[in-house]
Amino acid sequence: MLARCYSLGVISPQTPSAGADERLVRAIGLGPAILFVVGSVIGSGIFLTTGGMAALIPSATLLLAAWILGGLLAITGGLTYAEMGAMFPRSGGVYVFLKEAYGPLTAFLYGWAALFVVLSGGIAAVSVGFAEYLSYFVPALSPKTPLLTLASPWRPLTISAGQLVGAANIVVLGVVNYVGVRTGSRVNVVCTIAKIAGLAALPVMAIAAARAHPAFTPVVPPDAVRPLASFGVAMIAVLWTYEAWYFITYAAGEIDNPRRNVPRALVFGILILMAIYVSVNVAYLYALSIDEMRGVTRVAERAATMLAGPRGATLVAATVLVSTFGNTVPAILAGSRLLFAMASDGVFIPAASRVHARYRTPHVAIVALTIWSALLALSGSYEQLFTYVMFASILFSVAAGAAHFVLRRTKPDHPRPYRTWGYPIVPAIFTAGSAAFVVNTLLERPGESIAGLGLLALGLPAYFYWHRRA
Repeated sequence: MLARCYSLGVISPQTPSAGADERLVRAIGLGPAILFVVGSVIGSGIFLTTGGMAALIPSATLLLAAWILGGLLAITGGLTYAEMGAMFPRSGGVYVFLKEAYGPLTAFLYGWAALFVVLSGGIAAVSVGFAEYLSYFVPALSPKTPLLTLASPWRPLTISAGQLVGAANIVVLGVVNYVGVRTGSRVNVVCTIAKIAGLAALPVMAIAAARAHPAFTPVVPPDAVRPLASFGVAMIAVLWTYEAWYFITYAAGEIDNPRRNVPRALVFGILILMAIYVSVNVAYLYALSIDEMRGVTRVAERAATMLAGPRGATLVAATVLVSTFGNTVPAILAGSRLLFAMASDGVFIPAASRVHARYRTPHVAIVALTIWSALLALSGSYEQLFTYVMFASILFSVAAGAAHFVLRRTKPDHPRPYRTWGYPIVPAIFTAGSAAFVVNTLLERPGESIAGLGLLALGLPAYFYWHRRA
C-alpha cells in the first residue's frame, strides 16, 4: 500500500498527533525561526495604523505607550506559549495546546476560526495590500481599478485589477510553500531582512532631518473624550499589528530541535519586533505633528515624504511591497500546518493530512488554504469577516493563556524542557491583559463581537460531522 501511495505522489495519513510530523522535514534552524516570527508579523500594519490611532488618542506619549504595551503583552504571550511549545513541539501550535488543555472541541473551534477567517482573511488582506503598493509603481494594477463584473445570486461582484494581483500573489507563494519548507523559509529570510532594512531607514531619516518636535506632556490631552476607552480601541489596532507572533508554533513539526528553538525564536523574535515598532513610531512623531498624523492611512509614506521628499515615499512603497509579499509566505506555511494537524486528528478533510512524497510538505492543505485565501481576495469580503472574528480571536488568546495553568495542574509530570520565566505572574499578565481587551471589544463593538461568535458557532455542525466520521 505504501508503495502505491508513493506512486501517486503522496504518503497516506497516519494516526493523529505527533506521529504525523514524522513525515515532515525539520529544516528550519534557530536563525530562520526567529526571522519566521518577525516575518509573520510585519506586513502592512506598521505602515498604516498609527494615523488612525492618533485620531483616537492624539497624544505622543499614549501612542508610544500603546506600542510598548502591545509589545510587552506579546512578550508575556511568547514566554507563556514557549513552555507549551516545548512541551508539544508538533504541527498545530495553539490548536495542540488547546486540545491538550480543554479537549478537541475547543481546539477545533479555534482552528475553524483561524482557517475560515483569521489566517485566510489576513492572507487576503495583506495580498491586496501588496497590490495597492504595487500600483504605486504600476497605477493600472490598483485595487480601485475595476476589471470585470460577475453575476451572483446576491449582488454583482466587481473584481478589480488589484484583487486579481492579490489572488495571483497568493497562488505564487502557495507554490513556493508547496515545493518545500526550505524554499518557503529561504524566501521568508530574504524578504524579512529586506523589510527590516527598509524600516530601519525611517529612524535614520528622522535623526538626520527631524521636522516635528513631539510634546510628551500632558500625557492625556485636556480635550480628550473617554480616553481610557479610546486607548483600548487603539490597542486593538496595535494587537492586530503584533498579531501572528505565535505562527511559529504551528510549524514546530518542521523546526530543528523544537524544544529549544521554539522558545528562543518566540522570545528573540518578539523583542526584535518591539524594538522595530517603537523606533519606527518615534520616527513618525519626529516627522509629523499629531495633527498632521491624525486619520492618515499611509502614515509611513507621509512621514518619509516629509523627511526625504519623493524619494522617501518611493523607499517606503518599495519596503511595503517587499513586506506584504514576504508576509504571505510564513502565513501560508503556518496555516497549512494547522490544517494538516486538524486533518491528522480526523476533524477536517482527511486529504489535508497527506504529505507529498517528493517535497515532504502537506500539499493538499497548502492548496486548500491557497484557494480559499485567493477567493477571499477576489470577493473583497475579508475585511468585514476579519472585523467580525476579531473578538473570537482575542477570546482564544485568553483560553490559550489559561491553558498554561490548566496544563500545569493536569499534566504536572509532562516533560517541560522550558519553564515560563516569571510563572505565575507572566502568564497571568498575558491572560488578564487579553481578557481586558475581550471586555473592551465587547463593550465598544458589540455587533461585530456577537457576529464573530456567530461565525464561530457555524463550526459546530462541521465538528460533529467530522468527529462522528473519525
